[in-house]
Amino acid sequence: MRKRILYVAFHFPPIQTSSGVHRTLAFTRYFSEQGDEVTVLTVPTKAYQHFSEQNLSLIPAKINVLRCYARDTATQFAFKNKYFSWMALPDRWQSWIIGGFIGGLKHIRKNRSDVIVSTYPIASAHFIGFLLHKVTGIPWIADFRDPMLQDDYPANPKVRKLFGWIEKKAAKHCRHIIFTSPGALKLYQERYPEVAPDVWQVLPNGYDEALFGMATAIEQPKTDNKVTLLHSGTIYPSERDPLPFFNAIAYLKKNKPQLYQKLNVVLRSTGHDTLFLPILKQLEIDDAVTLAPALNYVEALEEMLTTDALLLMQASNCNYQTPAKAYEYIRAKKPVLALTDADGDTAQLIMQSQVAELAPLDDSAKICSAIENLISNLEHEKYRFLPQSQIATFSREHQAERFRQLLLKL
Repeated sequence: MRKRILYVAFHFPPIQTSSGVHRTLAFTRYFSEQGDEVTVLTVPTKAYQHFSEQNLSLIPAKINVLRCYARDTATQFAFKNKYFSWMALPDRWQSWIIGGFIGGLKHIRKNRSDVIVSTYPIASAHFIGFLLHKVTGIPWIADFRDPMLQDDYPANPKVRKLFGWIEKKAAKHCRHIIFTSPGALKLYQERYPEVAPDVWQVLPNGYDEALFGMATAIEQPKTDNKVTLLHSGTIYPSERDPLPFFNAIAYLKKNKPQLYQKLNVVLRSTGHDTLFLPILKQLEIDDAVTLAPALNYVEALEEMLTTDALLLMQASNCNYQTPAKAYEYIRAKKPVLALTDADGDTAQLIMQSQVAELAPLDDSAKICSAIENLISNLEHEKYRFLPQSQIATFSREHQAERFRQLLLKL
């Protein structure tokens, strides 16, 4: 059986610095490989703040890409960096709702899709999915990934109201609503007890084996006794506050200088270098912590494969979320310093790697202990990694097959 799939996704190549793009890319690639007709309804390159034309090579030739009008209100409709707040509801790309709906409707009338899939974290995508479903009657699946509404998110009451509205529409009209973690699914089951249980589905994030296959990992011989600890990707000041981690490193410098001298931390593409650099200088640890520029995705994977250990950060207010990099870290077969809540979904996942040192993100003392354990276990070669057959169950291809089985039942 073949399906004609209209996939509404803001994040799609050539966007740069967005890990969310790879979930959509892996799913749509897998569908096309199975013979499905896949059209990705996305935005023009002009709508992205950061992009690289090189990333276009990641799009499989069989996928039809429909780029519909959209602009970033904050950068393209602002006057002297100011704009009316209603121009960014539900997000800064609200213009895409009109462009995407018109473009999607034209496509459906010409090609007739079997299913509409919309994917977060840009809420406008779900608005487009809902409108197309209402007008055409085509089954709609919403990939929420993470909860749209949480206790303290979104903070803006107008945005929160709109997010609540689209949540309710999705709960009423979607054939399936998909999350990346069991905690999020449980939250929504409790929030909408009237919805049939099979509407809610969990399809975790994962690593993309096809992209790992493009990465060339060349191990460099060690010339010193330093341990390179890499964090690859954005560090959000609220959800991944690195200050306790920085304080832990400063403590090691003052109280355990021999251990400090072994530590080489690379924070790659934090997105907030201007905020973090003064802190590093104030704590006098900028000789051990490097803020490095962004790489393209394949280069970033290569760096993961050749570093000594990997750093993962997730605050307890994100216990219902699991970052995609956690799966990539497992695939890279590197020890992980996981700074996260032991009760959260991220910790439950990363501890399955059997090579993770766990500490709360906000506890500098426990972070110090975890760093010591990490360096000691590396020096004594104590880490033993999962077999490849078990690692493969964390892949996006594995989850894509489960997703396709949902589509075939429509």
